Amino acid sequence: MKKLFYIFLFFTTFLYAGVIEVGSNKPIKSIKKAISLAKVGDTVLVHKGWYKEGNIIIDKKIVFIGKDFPVLDGQKKYEVLSVKADGVIVKGFKVINSGYATLEDPCGIKVYNKKNVVIQNNILDNNFFGIYIQNGSNCIIKNNRIKAYGKEEQRIGNGIHGWKSDKLQIISNHIMGHRDGIYFEFVTNSIIKGNFSSKNVRYGLHFMFSNDDAYISNVFKNNGAGVAVMFTKRVKMLNNHFEENWGDAAYGLFLKEISDSYIIGNKFIRNTSGIHMEGTSRILIEKNIFEANGWGMKIQASCMDNDIKNNNFVGNTFDISTNGSLVLNNFNRNYWDKYEGYDLDKNGIGDVPFHPLSLFAVLTENNPSAMLLFRSFMITLLDKSEKILPSITPDNFIDKTPLMHSLSL
Repeated sequence: MKKLFYIFLFFTTFLYAGVIEVGSNKPIKSIKKAISLAKVGDTVLVHKGWYKEGNIIIDKKIVFIGKDFPVLDGQKKYEVLSVKADGVIVKGFKVINSGYATLEDPCGIKVYNKKNVVIQNNILDNNFFGIYIQNGSNCIIKNNRIKAYGKEEQRIGNGIHGWKSDKLQIISNHIMGHRDGIYFEFVTNSIIKGNFSSKNVRYGLHFMFSNDDAYISNVFKNNGAGVAVMFTKRVKMLNNHFEENWGDAAYGLFLKEISDSYIIGNKFIRNTSGIHMEGTSRILIEKNIFEANGWGMKIQASCMDNDIKNNNFVGNTFDISTNGSLVLNNFNRNYWDKYEGYDLDKNGIGDVPFHPLSLFAVLTENNPSAMLLFRSFMITLLDKSEKILPSITPDNFIDKTPLMHSLSL
């Protein structure tokens, strides 16, 4: 009986939902007026035009649709669109020129403490923050193009910002020019999938204290310092691309105080460091490609019980580097293009273990200016002699089962 009641309620709401049109040639020319007239479940359809109405607040469950991308202009004074009701749908708008304020964080679109909100197929241009979910749940941000023109991280907000939220879906957005492309803090059980985040001032993706999230098939390219993952547990990072994140303090992926996580099937290509790890534990790093980076991986001595296996290390200046002699991590069945061993039994695994940490990598970690000697005859001689003479590199920094051929990843 209860189920029949809900079905009746749904169809009743659908049948009586109205459409309120807004446009220069329509009876209603103001978006704010249309929202005030709308009832729960109604659709407000906004036709093409340029709307300068200050801060637009949606405080009831409606479908808010733009036709031919009408422009909502904050005139660099206001937060453009504020969502303060559950179940709101926002589609098809061009949202531009939000205000700027370091304390209030005005946005192109901001969701306040609500659930089941959908923000889809919008263009956001030149806003302080692009889309901001504050204390939200079950919200979807999908197929939006978010662009800003930040030059300094103190003067621009994030493209997509999630704070203290649960079960968010950030899918197929294109973000550039913000401080961080995507930022999560205290966001749990959420997914970031199929996004392209590039040319952001600081990070393509930055998340802290955000457990049980998954990051799948995203591209993080040419950002100020790559991607940073901090103080988080049970993270899944699968099939992402970390590309061309260059700089003296840049990396494809920076991990700090991360545990019980998976980094599988990713590509780290042309970064200063593919992965930089500090204080990480119990991370499986498998089936990744590290190609043409300055350092494939920097694993600090504070890391332990990480399992690095079945990866390709190709064309990196240094495959591995560390800042200490204590090694508590495992390397198994990786392909190293610098490996010069042999395989007499033809089983695809080298008969001689491989030490991926070179003496010169250790020297440059402690003395960065030593990089001036890179490719010099003296360093070439050092690399060759290291293979037959004892060195200061840790004996247990070793892959006992190096692969003779690269994996098809």
